[in-house]
Amino acid sequence: MSSVPSLSRRQFVGASAVTAAALALNSSSAQAATARPAVKLGISTYSYWHFRDPKVPIEQVMDEAARLEVSGVDVLHRQMDAEDVAYCNKLKRHAFLNGIDLIALSIHQDFVDPDAEYRKQQVAHTVRCLELAHQMGIPAIRLNSGRWNTIKSFDDLMKARGIEPMPDGVTLDEGFKWCIDSIEQCLKTAEKLGVILALENHWGLTNTPEGMLRLLGAIDSPWLGALMDTGNFLENPYEKLELIAPKTVFVQAKTYYGGGEWYTLDLDYKKVARILAGVNYRGYVSLEFEGKEPAASGVPKSLKMLKRAFDL
Repeated sequence: MSSVPSLSRRQFVGASAVTAAALALNSSSAQAATARPAVKLGISTYSYWHFRDPKVPIEQVMDEAARLEVSGVDVLHRQMDAEDVAYCNKLKRHAFLNGIDLIALSIHQDFVDPDAEYRKQQVAHTVRCLELAHQMGIPAIRLNSGRWNTIKSFDDLMKARGIEPMPDGVTLDEGFKWCIDSIEQCLKTAEKLGVILALENHWGLTNTPEGMLRLLGAIDSPWLGALMDTGNFLENPYEKLELIAPKTVFVQAKTYYGGGEWYTLDLDYKKVARILAGVNYRGYVSLEFEGKEPAASGVPKSLKMLKRAFDL
């Protein structure tokens, strides 16, 4: 019977070290292969159309997103050419063929108007938009509280830093009650269709984090969350963004190359990234380019900056 040569202690230790190193390398390689970025980038169609003619088609923004290797597009409702089923299906098909996810439908409504009949119409409009989102396979809609409209021009509202006086005879508590009641009516359809209501810090009652949290805290539903717009807290933005971060389900990231359409904020997106990482946010960060520079150059610049800030 032949004998098997024995290993010396030195040979055994050396072989064990090599094996351990190989296992560690394989383990780290496997982790690197399975790890994914903490967030994903999207582009809001608003980035290419700031409510001035000519209107930029949604399909064109999808094409640009695909070219720029961005996988998500946030659709501005007012930028859509129609609302019929054929058009919605056309957008859904175009997105699929270009490897694009439709990630949000950004809509407008007003839940703080003193006219109860008008608020009822706004609820119906929001429900209709929930149905549009569902038709296109979009998992969330942007929700506003609305504003008082005592400053009629949006340009003038921006000059006033988004702060407007309340109407005569109306209390703040009434405004919150009207808004909460309206959101609750919309939530029935949101839950049924599986579409999240993402409440944005967008003037009116949501002009402050305290106002946003009062609304979100009054309604206990997994189908309601916060939409963090990084450019809508004009003073002390980081501490305010940090307050709403735990409730955040979607992010719109403002940039202002060429100077802002209404104002310019010098935002530190590494700070924003740390705020979101602190609450383990893993959803979409959708670019809202709001600068005067042409979108053809402003959008790629913005994406490059966001990729650096979020280590993508």
